[in-house]
Amino acid sequence: MSNNWRTVPLSEIADINPRLGKTALSDDSLYTFVPMASVGASDGIIDTSAKRPYAEVKKGFTPFQSGDVLFAKITPCMENGKMAVVPHLENQYGFGSTEFHVIRPKDGNDPKYVYYYVSGQGFRKEAAHHMTGAVGQKRVPTDFIKQSLIPLPTTIEDQQQIVAEIEKQFSRLDEAVASLKRIQSNLKRYKAAVLKDAVEGKLTEQWRKDHPDIEPADQLLKRILAERRSKWEESVGAKVGAKQGVSASPGFGAVGINNGDCNKGEAGESFASPLPQMKARGVKPKDDSWKKKYKEPAGPDTANLPELPEGWVWASLQQVFKTITDGDHQPPPQTETGIPFLVIGNVRAGKVDLSDTRFVSAEYYSAIGEERTPRKNDILYTLVGSYGIAVLIEDERPFCIQRHIGILKPNDSTNFRLFKHVLSSNFVYKQATNIATGTAQLTVPLGGLRMVAVPLPPVSEQAAILEEIDRRLSVTEELESTIATNLKRAELLRQTILQRAFSGGLV
Repeated sequence: MSNNWRTVPLSEIADINPRLGKTALSDDSLYTFVPMASVGASDGIIDTSAKRPYAEVKKGFTPFQSGDVLFAKITPCMENGKMAVVPHLENQYGFGSTEFHVIRPKDGNDPKYVYYYVSGQGFRKEAAHHMTGAVGQKRVPTDFIKQSLIPLPTTIEDQQQIVAEIEKQFSRLDEAVASLKRIQSNLKRYKAAVLKDAVEGKLTEQWRKDHPDIEPADQLLKRILAERRSKWEESVGAKVGAKQGVSASPGFGAVGINNGDCNKGEAGESFASPLPQMKARGVKPKDDSWKKKYKEPAGPDTANLPELPEGWVWASLQQVFKTITDGDHQPPPQTETGIPFLVIGNVRAGKVDLSDTRFVSAEYYSAIGEERTPRKNDILYTLVGSYGIAVLIEDERPFCIQRHIGILKPNDSTNFRLFKHVLSSNFVYKQATNIATGTAQLTVPLGGLRMVAVPLPPVSEQAAILEEIDRRLSVTEELESTIATNLKRAELLRQTILQRAFSGGLV
């Protein structure tokens, strides 16, 4: 910090959460209203267009006026940088969320100087460290704001000069970021166009002309459904046989039951995994009546679906996949370490991010059951809020998920790599949007997801489609990674500019 600067508590240069005072305001007069959603994250943007009569806001809301700094005090809004300087207001006063701290700079201090300091990542990290309250409802206490030290140059003119230099450098940085985001959007549109052509068969039009005598997809679908039923019969048949005590070897059944082997579950349960002990010992049911409990997965409603290329068929997701379910519906007991527990935020980037997760015990993980436990080659699908993001699990790392994420487990004949792309297409997204329910947060119900229609190409053509998708998207993935890296660098540079500004090194 420059030698002619001083460090003072914020409360010395600003009033913290000042009262409205005895100003006479009319109940019928309209005043600016700012909910938390009207303040941008880390950009200082504030929407003051909403108006409410004083009678509606004079109790239960936070008063502020032109030139105040609004500072979100609750998690995660504070960590996300929801802070802004209140611009000139028509009626001078405004009201907003009770989750704002109001910092009102005293005469001789620039509001933007204060804003840039408290919105800096260093200040926010320190504020997060001092938060109090229950998990999910933690808040920055008023005393922290009052007692926090701020470096201060000699005059308000010096403050204004520093603000001007910050904004000049930020302006250049914002131009670069805007350019990167334009490229990012163009790549997203290109990717959507590639997937659209893939699900419509346009990527392999020439391939089909060159390969006219391939097995049609209806035969593949028959095999998938036969495989599905066979797995069910293998699992459930062993359970029924164990319950009935019937064995291919005389006298074995009773022994199996007395030993407690695999005598849990009902016929009609999901076919999670075969019962190898029973199968090895030759256990089988008395008759085939139990097979009537099998429910053939329903196909999609094709009435309004577009025409498919020759040799393709429509299928429902529940026909193509072995099971479609979600995470445990009971909030798990969390631990400091253990098995990662993913929430929907861990898959929003289109990848499984285990770098910042919660944890559950190995005992909880083991008790969830195979259907709700993600495995390699399963596909995750977000169901709530930012729904429609599909992620293929590509390694063996154990983890479990919350109920807001779906798990699609492929059959042996399901090309899971191709269907990850199909699930990422706008064709599937539009269907998910049509079945989504809710008001505050749209939710894709599992029952509806299972009935989503997907095009099923012949086996050999699936490989050709996947090869063409990979060829076209490989370059975009590299560019997306480069852009993401540069956007992170831009944010780091933004924080470096602020650090230099408040240490006297910017001007």
